[in-house]
Amino acid sequence: MDEDALRGLDPRANPQLQNRALQYFEQLKSSHDGWKLCAATFTNGNYFGNDQVRFFCLQVIEHYLRYRYREAGIDDQQSVRSLICTCLQLMGNESNQDRNFLRNKVAQITSLGFVADYPHRWPSFFTDLIGILSPSAKAVDIYLRVLLSIDSEVVDREIVHTFEEIQRNTVIKDAMREQSVLQLTETWYTILTQFQSSNPEVTCMCLDVIGKYVSWIDINLIANDKFVGVLLEFMSMPLIRESACDCIHDIINKGMEPVAKTKLIESFTSILQNRGIFNPQEEEEGDYMAKLSKLINGIGVNLIISWQKLQKAEDQENSSVTMAALEEKVPLMFRFLGDEDDDVSAAVIPFVQEYIGILKQMKQISPKHREHIEGLLYTVIKKMKYDDSYNFDHEGEDEAMFQEYRKQLKTLFTNLSALDTELMVVTIHTLVTQTLPQWETVKVCDLEVAITMLYMLGEALPNPQGQQFSPDISKASALQNMIRLLISSRVSCQGHMIVELQFFETVARYEKFFLAEPQHIPDVLMAFTDERGFRHPSAQVRSRTSYLFSRFIKGLKYLDMMIRGQLNPYIEDVLSRIQDLLVLNTPDNGYQHLLSNEDQLFIYETAGSLIVSSSLSPERKHHLMKELLSPIASKFESLLSKLQGETDEKRQYAYAQSINMATSLASRVSKGFSSQQTMQACGCVETFTDLLKIFLQAVNVPTHRQLIQTGVRQYLHRMVVCLEKEILPFVPVVLENLLKQPEAKELHDFLPLMNQLIMKFKAAIVPFLQQVFMPLVSTIFQVLSTPSDDLDQVTAVEKKMLQRSYYLFLSTIISNDCLDVIKNQEMNNLHSLLLTVVQGAADIPDPQSQKMCYNIMKKLVETWGGPNGLAGFVDFMYKSFLPACFLGPMKPTFDLNDGQTSLALGECAQCLRCMLDKRGQEFLTYLSTDYLPKLNVPAENIQELCEALKTDNKTFRTYLKNFFLKAKS
Repeated sequence: MDEDALRGLDPRANPQLQNRALQYFEQLKSSHDGWKLCAATFTNGNYFGNDQVRFFCLQVIEHYLRYRYREAGIDDQQSVRSLICTCLQLMGNESNQDRNFLRNKVAQITSLGFVADYPHRWPSFFTDLIGILSPSAKAVDIYLRVLLSIDSEVVDREIVHTFEEIQRNTVIKDAMREQSVLQLTETWYTILTQFQSSNPEVTCMCLDVIGKYVSWIDINLIANDKFVGVLLEFMSMPLIRESACDCIHDIINKGMEPVAKTKLIESFTSILQNRGIFNPQEEEEGDYMAKLSKLINGIGVNLIISWQKLQKAEDQENSSVTMAALEEKVPLMFRFLGDEDDDVSAAVIPFVQEYIGILKQMKQISPKHREHIEGLLYTVIKKMKYDDSYNFDHEGEDEAMFQEYRKQLKTLFTNLSALDTELMVVTIHTLVTQTLPQWETVKVCDLEVAITMLYMLGEALPNPQGQQFSPDISKASALQNMIRLLISSRVSCQGHMIVELQFFETVARYEKFFLAEPQHIPDVLMAFTDERGFRHPSAQVRSRTSYLFSRFIKGLKYLDMMIRGQLNPYIEDVLSRIQDLLVLNTPDNGYQHLLSNEDQLFIYETAGSLIVSSSLSPERKHHLMKELLSPIASKFESLLSKLQGETDEKRQYAYAQSINMATSLASRVSKGFSSQQTMQACGCVETFTDLLKIFLQAVNVPTHRQLIQTGVRQYLHRMVVCLEKEILPFVPVVLENLLKQPEAKELHDFLPLMNQLIMKFKAAIVPFLQQVFMPLVSTIFQVLSTPSDDLDQVTAVEKKMLQRSYYLFLSTIISNDCLDVIKNQEMNNLHSLLLTVVQGAADIPDPQSQKMCYNIMKKLVETWGGPNGLAGFVDFMYKSFLPACFLGPMKPTFDLNDGQTSLALGECAQCLRCMLDKRGQEFLTYLSTDYLPKLNVPAENIQELCEALKTDNKTFRTYLKNFFLKAKS
């Protein structure tokens, strides 16, 4: 062995030595006899104690066995067997001190040799394996590890196997059943009885082996008096009972005929119950209880599966027997579901789910089953409660696990509700009415679960929410009474974060309640805006209520007009209450804001919605909107000035973020406007255009230009939605600045704004667009043609995106009655412009751009390709558009089997058919006598193409794909 290379295996070795060791490893793997050198090194004793070198040797041997051993000759086969036997003897020696990872690797190598040689080349494998090893703990340990490794290679369903491996594994299992399994089970029994007291670890490993093998061997070899007696004995031995529990679980999980499965389960459960195993002490250890719960779960689920099979087979007699056996296990299900330990409870939830599924199938629920439903409902509610140890301020792994467990309980609740809605409503009504009025003395966990169940009721009720509420109190539903109690009880004053959060979640869910009882709106608004909501000590509560307030107001906004009338008296009060929360968060504020930037976005948006959706006069709305936006307007110019005068990079960035935030807040306010409540109707145009003038001062700032321009551009997008032609004078200001220092990304980000303007104003925007079009297009191609480093992937991607945006821009112009913008360009500019489209279709290796270019060409042909089209266009169509339809798909980069490229080809096909539609026989004549012959296309192919052009789009597209596939082959 190369000693220098082996030194690199030491974790403390320098990178050069480690790299050399890696190279040596690859060299030995690829060498014909490298594995033999490693085999000798592992077994000769020179490196005993050096785990890194020995593991290294085993990895090389593993690679040989996995990839090259199957084709080995007789001598190498004998060498491998000899190596395996030697390794097992070494590991089985009582003085052996090798660590578990080495023992596992030896077991893995043994199993790889086994799957390659058994049963044909090494039929006596198991006899040899058992004969090699002495009856010592170390020998038994390696024997069991080998069996577990064989299970991984041959049986484990979680490991994906190839078809050949599946066939191989079937042959191996059949041979083992015929030749070896009986011998193996005898060794297992010997191990269990011999080591149960002296070596519990070995005993537990043997139980693990039995559990894995029982799934595919004869069940009678294990489910017999001899083995069952030992297993039951183990259930009273603290160090072994958990493994015994798992082993029994694996036995009853074995695939069997339903009648036999029921008998097997009943034989186990009757013995376990008689011995008191299923009635553990309250203070019993948690891990063992979780294993017992898993066993109960397995028993229940398997009985249900058996019952379903018997039902399907219409075997009523045995079906009844199995159902009776199942019903006897329901008390056990209750016992473990209600266990104080959540892990114990969670282990039996699949059984509960399946049992509820059976109850759903019953035509009529019996009184006994109704009792079960009620019991399950109370158990679920009890288990939903938070423990006293739950850390709400710093949620860790335990808290995350409880939340996952709670989700499972919520699913149970929903399914139970479907079985008996009336019982569910009565149960929750009792819980809520007994808990909420006592909120000052009740524990937090009890309060929270009562409000949570009220929240979950909304999901469980079959009728739409609106049908649950009536303005006539005498007709009020239980749900309506509970929500009224939630608000009027003042439980929201309790103060604990989880109670407050659940209160706000619930009132936001049931906004239709306030249509029936709008008199409760002021109390809820007050709760949102005081120390219960936006001013709560917990940042989590403040943040969540900011969002829920937005949802609550939006819900009211879209309800009856009466609600708006009810809101009017409180709008100004709400706005004054949140005034201090609207202060822009800047580096100069000098104090910690109660709300984060994200929270402020919701508050501003909600404030805007309140103003816009009110029935106040336009003059009053204008005044309130101006007051709302004044914190932004007043600070923006000073922030801009400070940014330009600041030299510290961190503070520069902080100022730029504040400027971006200011524009974002104003954008969110504008979301309150709608097609019914327009900016003009609300008298707010001046407020927003004045703000736009202020924002546009920022587009010339060079520092953090992209961050600032993103905010301004976002605001412009919103103004295009909300304003009419008032927006147009502002666009050239942005465009002028953009053209001074053009960058690919900025241009790419700006073009969607132009598209938005075009789609909104259509032909009306032509005069404005006429002025800016060519300067903008020229700048785009100036940026695209600027040389860049071939290795600069970022710039390459930005240019590609700009290219796509440019073609989308042209497509938007053509599709929205703005074609005169292109038509009225000077002839040389128009020619250059059309050539960019031809280039995009024929030369640019980007299917998305090509698709748009073929689409543009098709639309231009539709408009200008007829007898009264643009002068000179038809000639250009024949000389440029037509060749592009053939040159593009013939490029090596045009992958005809790619999805995006197929779409581009589809547009190309439509473009060709459009030329035929506009020019008729003239086009076919040009194709067949001029263009295609010059490309040396055979006459019969030309004829086929011309005929295919006359078919429908789908047929021609399919033909065209095959045409190019043949041409490129």
